[in-house]
Amino acid sequence: MNGLNHNALTRSAVPIPPCERSLQTVEAQPYFSVSEASLVLEGAVFDRNNNLLFVDVVTGRVFKLTPERQLSIVLKENTFGASGLAVHKDGRIFIASVGDMQRGSVRAIEPDGTREQMVVAPDAGFLVNDLVFDNQGGFYFTDSRGNSADPQGGVFYVSPNVGSIHTILPGLAVGNGIAIDSAGSQIWATEHAKNRLHRVRLSDATTIAPFGSVVTYQFTGPASDGARVDSEGNVYVAISGQGRVMVFNRNGLPIGQIVLPDRDKGRNLKSTSLAIRPGHHELFIVTNSGNEPGGAMIFRSGAFAPAPLPFSHQ
Repeated sequence: MNGLNHNALTRSAVPIPPCERSLQTVEAQPYFSVSEASLVLEGAVFDRNNNLLFVDVVTGRVFKLTPERQLSIVLKENTFGASGLAVHKDGRIFIASVGDMQRGSVRAIEPDGTREQMVVAPDAGFLVNDLVFDNQGGFYFTDSRGNSADPQGGVFYVSPNVGSIHTILPGLAVGNGIAIDSAGSQIWATEHAKNRLHRVRLSDATTIAPFGSVVTYQFTGPASDGARVDSEGNVYVAISGQGRVMVFNRNGLPIGQIVLPDRDKGRNLKSTSLAIRPGHHELFIVTNSGNEPGGAMIFRSGAFAPAPLPFSHQ
């Protein structure tokens, strides 16, 4: 009798979908072990001194890893939590937080963790997941409200003087990753609960260009998360739950992927965020293994192109 039989692919904890198996694929290499405990790492970004910053979502701690791989804590455990980071031109670190999943915020701290300032307060009603600065000094953030059947989140913009908050792309089911190209004229956003990648061309900071908003990709399986753009305009999307990063060209077409070791065994699957070192091809992925052995790790790979240098007016 004919029947279904397992092979190496079907036995994988996270088999790559058929339409993505032919993509150029590389395996990232271990770079740094953050903790033997399975911390939920997020918000990978480089500061102005070439240090890799990232957060522990549950405790709200902000970590700094130097190029010499020396780890320190910039911001200690707090009640706000943390989910995303961006660095202002003056060196301040802006922290996105979904809070207790009811009241999120954006805060700013000095590079040494002092002089905390509330930028978007919890009573504004957002669950702020991630953020990115534009070339005017304002920033876009994603809102993680809602679920797959009740899209309440979106993309919003805060003006440079930290004044009004503008709605850019409403109606997202758990807005998550946000990235911007080097010209500051195109943003990318991931919609976690519906597993989609949005490309948004802008006429100005708060206006979508005519026919400028499209869904360029529908992911399969769990679930699109953090995003970054390199100097060529390629966008990198971390897939949390699959232990890999997919890469798309400036038009949103898939051109490559980076997989993490032992993903087929169910390890290193919580690949939530990534950062590309400015001026270099080095790409770093933060991840954890959930209930499987492996703890919280940082992996390194090569990118198609370096990250752009920070905006001069940021």
